[in-house]
Amino acid sequence: MFPTRITLRRAGVVTGLTAAGVLAAAGSAFAHVTVNPESYTKGATDGVLTFRVPNEEDTASTTKVQVFLPTDHPVLGVLVTPEEGWTAKVTTTKLKTPIKTDDGTITDAVSEITWSGGKIGKGEYEDFDVAFGQLPDDADQLAFKTLQTYSDGKVVRWIEMPEAGQEEPENPAPVLKLVAASAPASAKSGAGQAVLASASDSTARGLGIAGLVVGVLGLGAAVFVLVRSRGSRSSS
Repeated sequence: MFPTRITLRRAGVVTGLTAAGVLAAAGSAFAHVTVNPESYTKGATDGVLTFRVPNEEDTASTTKVQVFLPTDHPVLGVLVTPEEGWTAKVTTTKLKTPIKTDDGTITDAVSEITWSGGKIGKGEYEDFDVAFGQLPDDADQLAFKTLQTYSDGKVVRWIEMPEAGQEEPENPAPVLKLVAASAPASAKSGAGQAVLASASDSTARGLGIAGLVVGVLGLGAAVFVLVRSRGSRSSS
């Protein structure tokens, strides 16, 4: 019995360590500032982007968040949703090339949104919602470089862009992918939401399956050891 208990205990430890590795890998991605949904259709209209800002410091709180919107491929009709405890400052910039729309020519676009006055504590996050009137239809992705300021004066610059074939940088900028619309123009916004749902569901299913596989493998190893041990005692 004693060797069997030791072996079963070891199998349980291996299973636990493997599961912890899976969760740690998933957690590292959630620690970054992100934009959700991860994808929208090109030229999508009347949608919402959510910037999720987690606090990564144990001894300081996040007190200011600055999100910079691209002006080479501007996001039109930006509106900020009021967040309790936070004050939003919206900065606009004159466009080098005015954009003609059905409602007239647009010469200015939002280039920066700064939230301040609030606090994101240890182990917490805050979602900042930004509504838009229209996304550009001439780009494959939009990078929203972000500065995160802590109460101790530390500033984390989420501005690094991933390179093809390279690992994710240490401080990646939130990136929104823009995909070609396969539906009629009137359904572009809905298609963008469908992409979001698919991406979120896939991530959740992937993590769930990974955890299930780890558990099954650990249980299988334990059962194998137990059966083998009983067989050995029977033959003796």
